[in-house]
Amino acid sequence: MADADPLRDPVASRMQIDVSDPAVTRRTERRALRLAIMLLVPALVVGIGLWWWLTSGKTVSTDNAYVKQDVVSVSSEIGGRVVKVAVRENQLVKAGDLLFAIDPEPYRIALAQADADLASAQVKVNQLRTDLSTSGVDVQGSQADITFAAAELQRQQQLLAQGFTTRARVQAAENALSNARTRSREAQAAVEKAAAALSSGAQLPGINPEVATAMAKRDRALLDLKRTEVRAPFAGRVSQSARLQVGQMIIASLPVLSIVADDRSWVEANFKENQLDRMVPGQPAHVWLDAYPELKLKAHVQSIGAGTGSTFSILPAQNATGNWVKVTQRVPVRIAIDEPSPRPLIAGLSAEVTVDLRRPAQR
Repeated sequence: MADADPLRDPVASRMQIDVSDPAVTRRTERRALRLAIMLLVPALVVGIGLWWWLTSGKTVSTDNAYVKQDVVSVSSEIGGRVVKVAVRENQLVKAGDLLFAIDPEPYRIALAQADADLASAQVKVNQLRTDLSTSGVDVQGSQADITFAAAELQRQQQLLAQGFTTRARVQAAENALSNARTRSREAQAAVEKAAAALSSGAQLPGINPEVATAMAKRDRALLDLKRTEVRAPFAGRVSQSARLQVGQMIIASLPVLSIVADDRSWVEANFKENQLDRMVPGQPAHVWLDAYPELKLKAHVQSIGAGTGSTFSILPAQNATGNWVKVTQRVPVRIAIDEPSPRPLIAGLSAEVTVDLRRPAQR
């Protein structure tokens, strides 16, 4: 059968006009869009559900985390007037660098006094040695007196037996011998006393106690003089030094500035107690800092706290009351940073930490 001529077939003409109609085209596009949405929404829901199922429980995160650094409050071990301030706020210092100096003159005078006391003790020891030597001579002289008095008494007794002397002379000889023996005992006691004054105790054998005391006082005075220069205990950044001024009187042990060890940083992350079930030290983690949103640092769990934050607070919660409400506790977890940061880490910066529970501990 020959094809119908559109010009002669009115039905075919109407169909061709309907297909090319813009309204028909729009209806077709809307129909296709609805079909795409109907297929895309279930696929999206399934995808989100699958992603949630695959990742749920594999990691734990918290934004209750902060950068921590070692901070040491520096104080002077002695009191005095500040004569020099060698640092300024936020200055980097190395271990042993001078921070400030205290007027050393009073401590130089104390050292000179200690030197004088030591010299006096040494002179006294020499005098005691001389006394000991003199007492030895007295002992020898008293022994000679005893020998002479004994011989004289024996001679007088012999003469009395022969009738050539009197009883009075014999008694005088006896008295002389007694006195000689008394002087000998006194001389011996003086020797023992001098030897005791020169003796040393078991703690410091060979050193006279008075000399040792004077030496200790001198060492203390020398140490105080060295302490007039206060130096950095370790490398770091100076902080809170504005309150330290030349001419200010410093009280011993009162902090006057702080040093922050910015080369040793870690993150203290406060995780909820129900997030710690599978967390163990050594698991890998990542750290993001609010100050540097583009920065991501590799880290790991170093240790888990021994108590919740409320346990170590100044005023811990009292849960024995009748209106007790259960509150989820947070446990501080120390997160060690495994790589150097290209941006400066400042103590107290807010951070976000994610711990990967899928990977076993590596440390």
